[in-house]
Amino acid sequence: MLLVAAGLAWAAEPKLPKPSGRVVLTVTGLIDVRNQGAQAVFDLALLEALPQHRFTTRTPWDDGPVTFSGPRLRDVLAAVKARGTQLRATALNDYRITIPIEDAQRFDVIVATRKNDAPMAVRDQGPLFIIYPFDSDPQLRDKRYYERSIWQLKALHVE
Repeated sequence: MLLVAAGLAWAAEPKLPKPSGRVVLTVTGLIDVRNQGAQAVFDLALLEALPQHRFTTRTPWDDGPVTFSGPRLRDVLAAVKARGTQLRATALNDYRITIPIEDAQRFDVIVATRKNDAPMAVRDQGPLFIIYPFDSDPQLRDKRYYERSIWQLKALHVE
């Protein structure tokens, strides 16, 4: 809980700490808070310092319900003071998808750092996975939201 409280403090301030570990997420574009040149970069510790959330949902890629946890996408965007209307998300394999920022406000989308309480290896869709709570709303069980659930996430560009 101490990390969550610390995360709330730095997320409310206009300064983002520099990561001490390996960078797993780079945010660029229309952002007002940066910690490395024109970018905001996060290691797992910085992402895990944000308020953490979890949900269990069925996905098209797993045999049964899966529990995902991590910060909400809207909290990541708030930490960098994103000002755009859409995100261009990029995976490690260069898969790209555009996600309306409205999705982050409307649904409890998370940037999952854990799947079934374990960190996700690259071979298991990690280390980051933007995931929608598909079971929370029937409209989320749709191809467009499945496509926006990008695994092996490495970058977000705010437009």
